[in-house]
Amino acid sequence: MKVIDHINNSKSTLVSFEILPPLKGKTINSIYEHLDPLMEFKPSFINVTYHRSEFVFKKKADGTFEKVEVRKRPGTVGICAAIMNHYKVDAVPHLICGGFNKRETEDALIDLNFIGVDNVLVLRGDAAKNETVFEPEPGGNKNALELLKQTVDLNHGIYLEEDIREGFRTNFCIGVAGYPEKHIEAPNLQSDIEFLKAKVAAGADYVTTQMFFDNKKYFEYVSACRAAGIEIPIVPGLKPLTSKKQLSVIPRTFNVDIPTELSSEIMKCKVDADVEKVGTEWLLQQSKELKAAGVPVLHYYTLGKPRVIYNVVKEIF
Repeated sequence: MKVIDHINNSKSTLVSFEILPPLKGKTINSIYEHLDPLMEFKPSFINVTYHRSEFVFKKKADGTFEKVEVRKRPGTVGICAAIMNHYKVDAVPHLICGGFNKRETEDALIDLNFIGVDNVLVLRGDAAKNETVFEPEPGGNKNALELLKQTVDLNHGIYLEEDIREGFRTNFCIGVAGYPEKHIEAPNLQSDIEFLKAKVAAGADYVTTQMFFDNKKYFEYVSACRAAGIEIPIVPGLKPLTSKKQLSVIPRTFNVDIPTELSSEIMKCKVDADVEKVGTEWLLQQSKELKAAGVPVLHYYTLGKPRVIYNVVKEIF
């Protein structure tokens, strides 16, 4: 079932989760152990992130170094199939530009269609590790808008091979990212919203936001999007703070502000267990306010902290 149909068919706020593929060497059981407690809340869908390869330098016996390509978290397509089979719930794989050319992307979309996936979340993705700016793969999509258009093309039966006539039309529901505090590379919020508007015009069905810790910024973002003519659902993305180091890592990595009240309480904590309590309570109050406002979905970035998410969601649903 499509995410947009879940939203349109519901009269109340839904819940969804996002997970990371396990590190290579782990089994699918690590995913089940992560999700089993959360399935109590009957999520409408589960997002599965996608990860590009990285290059590392390994020292050889002769003292020289060899550049080796590794992918630490493979398996997104297989994980989606396992989730749908094991839990009978819709899986939403992320698609990214970084590390993939258009043919690899097309093949991934075909594979996803074959296993019955109805939804994708298209993202540009981050720059490669140790690189300061994003560089597309040769023959790859340069940004999320291009990736979106490729997905829409496949929905129209348009393949990269020009000799394919009247190709099978996929039917993906396409989500895109939104940034209440603007994308880190955008010059300002308005230009970021204009780029989002272009994605909507190209065929995006819904928006999932970057994490935020101040609901006011989400509400103002939605208002600004509506004023710009963006009418598709805007799903808030939520994440708990669980360690002191996140006070510097999250703003630097995601261009997200931590409210003074929250950061002050965290700075008083002596150990991360105390931080987790503060972060859990903050996320709970965020969730209550957003649900009361009638947001379409509360989308939680679990990212290795399912217990925290469980403790919040059990108070909401």
